[in-house]
Amino acid sequence: MTTTATPAAATRVVQATCPHDCPDTCAMQVTVEQGRVVRIHGDPDHPPTHGALCTKVSRYAERSYHPDRVLTPLRRVGRKGEGRFEPVGWDEALDDIAARLKAIAARDPQAVLPYSYAGTMGLVQGDGMAARFFHRLGASLLDRTICSNAGGEALAATYGGKVGMHLEWYAESKLILIWGSNPITSSLHFWTFAQQAKRAGAKLVCIDPRRTETAEKCHQHIALLPGSDGALALGLMHELIAHDWLDHDYLARHVEGWPALRERALQWPPERAAAVCGITADDVRQLARDYGTTKPAAIRLNYGMQRVRGGGNAVRLVSLLPCLVGAWRHRAGGLLLSASGWFRPAVRTAWLQRPDLLAGRRPRTVNMSTIGDDLLRASSPGFGPKIEAVVVYNSNPVAVAPENGKVARGFAREDLFTVVLEHFRTDTADHADYVLPATTQLEHWDAHSAYGHTYAMLNRPAIAPLGQSKSNAEIFRTLAARMGFDEPCFADSDEAMALAAFDPERVDAAQLQQRGWCKLAIADAPFAEGGFPTPGGKALADAPGLGLPDHVPNYESPQSSPELAARYPLAMISPPARHFLNSTFVNVASLRAAEQEPRLEMHPQDAAPRGIADGAAVRVFNDRGEYRCKAALNDRARPGVVNGLGIWWRKDGLAGTNVNELTHQRLTDIGRAPSFYDCLVEVAAA
Repeated sequence: MTTTATPAAATRVVQATCPHDCPDTCAMQVTVEQGRVVRIHGDPDHPPTHGALCTKVSRYAERSYHPDRVLTPLRRVGRKGEGRFEPVGWDEALDDIAARLKAIAARDPQAVLPYSYAGTMGLVQGDGMAARFFHRLGASLLDRTICSNAGGEALAATYGGKVGMHLEWYAESKLILIWGSNPITSSLHFWTFAQQAKRAGAKLVCIDPRRTETAEKCHQHIALLPGSDGALALGLMHELIAHDWLDHDYLARHVEGWPALRERALQWPPERAAAVCGITADDVRQLARDYGTTKPAAIRLNYGMQRVRGGGNAVRLVSLLPCLVGAWRHRAGGLLLSASGWFRPAVRTAWLQRPDLLAGRRPRTVNMSTIGDDLLRASSPGFGPKIEAVVVYNSNPVAVAPENGKVARGFAREDLFTVVLEHFRTDTADHADYVLPATTQLEHWDAHSAYGHTYAMLNRPAIAPLGQSKSNAEIFRTLAARMGFDEPCFADSDEAMALAAFDPERVDAAQLQQRGWCKLAIADAPFAEGGFPTPGGKALADAPGLGLPDHVPNYESPQSSPELAARYPLAMISPPARHFLNSTFVNVASLRAAEQEPRLEMHPQDAAPRGIADGAAVRVFNDRGEYRCKAALNDRARPGVVNGLGIWWRKDGLAGTNVNELTHQRLTDIGRAPSFYDCLVEVAAA
């Protein structure tokens, strides 16, 4: 809803939606005075948002009006990576970009690669018009795996889709396992419901290698080793079976493959699970007792725990736990990892993205998580043509992709034509031939689904585009015209696409336009009587093509790679810094000041023998590279594990690198996703 005060005051309140990669997908109200945003706050009527925004997004106006924002097209004049540009007009830029893409496509359109992720989660500014453009071109397809694919595919293999319980009902849970998640940083609104449950007597348990801000506020913190979550789930199953804390009726009627999973779980007594996890057997026993005897019990699973080799199997095991105890019978019981599957029937994906424009062509698919290797590859029968052009939007791969020393070398290729749609001169923009100024969420139309709740959302522009910026959709629309793409779909406006993004049979269009959001019609306890979106309606313990889930050890660990561990004895995870969201907000002055500088959290027990003092400069290194930052000695890091807080831009590192210099490109067991938290390092004083 947009409200307008008297003309003299020229004050408007515009309904908007947070666009960022966060499960909360908040409803925002943007106050505009004399054409300028003066306040951004949460919509008090939207149940998941209930009037609150995180610290990051409440500073969104600061980001949009940032003095360093790119507001005119830029053309490179220096070497790639130097970040030296000159202003250029839109017509000149688009004419040259179109000519160069045409020349490459004439040889093989698959030599052009789009690269994008969740800089905006919007259905229009994300992969709406852009997908139409690249489908029509016949460019390589991008496997968008970098964040959640292991967990997402594993959840779908178990439940039939990325579905789960409703966010609001956590307030009624009596036990909440917060597993691989730091909601105070990454899902503030879930945390408010968890706090309601806590005040009503619920027990909160945090399962995380790091003693996060959330762990400090829970009744119990289980600091397991990175990559051991599947072993913990199997240990819990063992105890649930041994003590008969099972819902036999639910298992018999609504779970496929339970007898075989039962036999596997019985091979994991608490002592075995504890040894793998680096915790005590009593920790396993007590957690199983709590989970098996408390109703309703809920799990809030998040994506941190699936960023290891066995992340997919671990998600499958954890997602089966609610089935063992019948937690799904209660609306405040079950599990939530992602709710995005509930939107699949509601979003008009084929209309938005138009895969029919491929016209029977079947381009290769490039995995975004291996972009470092792929940009350095020559043409080959197994790979296809060498990548000659990359168009980057809604992402900053030189900072966020794994093993990014290789990524930077790939983007530094003089024979690689690179176009970046951006707000700022990021690490990736520094390597571009052209940087095109994109609008922020305050300046364009969009529509949003969510993965942490079940409300369809609408975003209206609050102000006109600043400078010469254009929306992503408008850039691809005008570029399509220069490429000679004359299909009528390229004339669809941003507003028309946003208003038609949802199936009107499933989303009330009038309510969406009036309020800015509309709840999907989903039962309060969606799986109380089974009915999972699998072919037979049952949760699948034994999934087709995958078999039974099991604990899969890390690529890099003392157990699986003892020689490597002898040289690099510390496990490293790289969770997000509290005031950043991936590499977004790194350059917002107030948020950057709160984070101060790139840091590595380290337990004093590991620092002492290395002669490392709190605040000292350190070098973190392995065979892939070196990262320099400042040491923060505290108990947020458990012994044997260091936490490299990310994701700082490489140019902000003490030596021009960031934590992803050290991560590798090997993929997860399910979902072809990166294993960022499966990483061994050594640390020394700089």
